[in-house]
Amino acid sequence: MIRLGIVGSNYGRLVQLPAFRADPRCDVVALAGGDATRTAARAREVGILKAYGDWRALVDDSEVDAVAIATIPSLQPEIALHALARGKPVFAEKPLANDLASARAMRDAAQASKLPTMVDFNFPPIAAWACAMDMLDAGAVGPLRHVAVHWHVENRAVQLRLRNWKTDGATGGGVLGNFVSHCLHYLEWFGGPISGLSARIGTLPDDPQAETTVSMSLTYATGVLISLSMSCASYLGIGHRLEFFGEDGTLVLFNPTADYMRGFELYHARRPATALTRVAVEDPLDPQYPDGRIAPVSRLAGRFLDAIEKGTPARPNFADGYRVQVLIDAARRSHETGTWIAVPAETQ
Repeated sequence: MIRLGIVGSNYGRLVQLPAFRADPRCDVVALAGGDATRTAARAREVGILKAYGDWRALVDDSEVDAVAIATIPSLQPEIALHALARGKPVFAEKPLANDLASARAMRDAAQASKLPTMVDFNFPPIAAWACAMDMLDAGAVGPLRHVAVHWHVENRAVQLRLRNWKTDGATGGGVLGNFVSHCLHYLEWFGGPISGLSARIGTLPDDPQAETTVSMSLTYATGVLISLSMSCASYLGIGHRLEFFGEDGTLVLFNPTADYMRGFELYHARRPATALTRVAVEDPLDPQYPDGRIAPVSRLAGRFLDAIEKGTPARPNFADGYRVQVLIDAARRSHETGTWIAVPAETQ
């Protein structure tokens, strides 16, 4: 039995906890949060025996074998480095950190420790996305011509004008950290290394500190172009749409709903078809949970536990998380300088 401690009593309790509990090899034994009294109450509600108001106490607990982190990006590096130094595998959230140096330190510590690490990039484990990858690998669209991402929603932080990490780029969040980090990961997962990009970051008209919108042009190392438009300030936006246009066909992942994870449908057309046809994809895990995020995270949790138990590779790991941080850093530099940024090959 692998005894897990979770640092973060919100997302950690609502998503990570049921995802890890879905695997019989894992026992979630401790929960840590910023407020000791509130964390103790939340731990009792979900049947966790140990509750801490200090993450260090959880990481140092000899009865905790591995650590899952669900905090804001700026707090995550210190927790992860502390856990790795104590010989404990780490399951972390995206993005890894609020700056490139901290993300590099996490990657280097993970590689030096040889311990399993994982980053919660939770779109690829969705059943429709896995099917899309299989179809692309099988030549469903032929050689790629270009890829387009359109992700337009209005999140709660914008609706309520909340001042938190989800709109604050300085803490590792904002539109780049909270949303586009996912895009950068899954674009490389689907199509390989990105060799360069340009980006513009937009804010709310009445709040120049709230980073909510980004427009990017990117290029794969193969030369295939990518266009990306993302905004978390789009009232009644279209949702999340990812399009692959190839020489022989088109493949589309589309979720028009307000649920970020649940609701994706897959469409395909191959010449000489004149319309996209829906591809039926069933996910036996998703209906079991009240939250659409739990099923994909449970698949990542299973890989993480496999790596601990069997020594199998765990991906996406801290090296993958660092790679995304490199791309985020390049996007921010592009916005600040108004220039195209080449991505160094050594980080790919």
